[in-house]
Amino acid sequence: MSPRNRLLAARILSVLYLAAVIWLCFGQFDSVPDVPRSLWGIPMDKVVHFLMFLPFPVLAYFAFDRYAEKFLPSVLCAMAAFVAGLLFAAGTEVGQARLTTYRSGDPLDFRADLLAMAAGTLIVILLNLRKLRK
Repeated sequence: MSPRNRLLAARILSVLYLAAVIWLCFGQFDSVPDVPRSLWGIPMDKVVHFLMFLPFPVLAYFAFDRYAEKFLPSVLCAMAAFVAGLLFAAGTEVGQARLTTYRSGDPLDFRADLLAMAAGTLIVILLNLRKLRK
């Protein structure tokens, strides 16, 4: 696959991912089967938030990979993706609290999103270090 096609595919995948997260955050899921309340003592909704937001920095990295040819710009790009992800996560929590009657904004959900963004950003930085060493 050419670099241009790979970049286009990454950007399309990023848009689809954002649409899926918005659907998951604002959807009304009354008929969802019962799931365990926790996983290893962590509330399941926090696990879901972590897993939902973990891909954000990685997808942003691949969508804007051409800006990461040197170490400092790559770290700045990763940090920009981190901040953009946090703004997106905060927007979903505020939106749930103010725009829906069936969802509530939860600061602990945002904390799970923040941890996922931090882990995803670390993955991005490690991927880019590996790429720059080659």
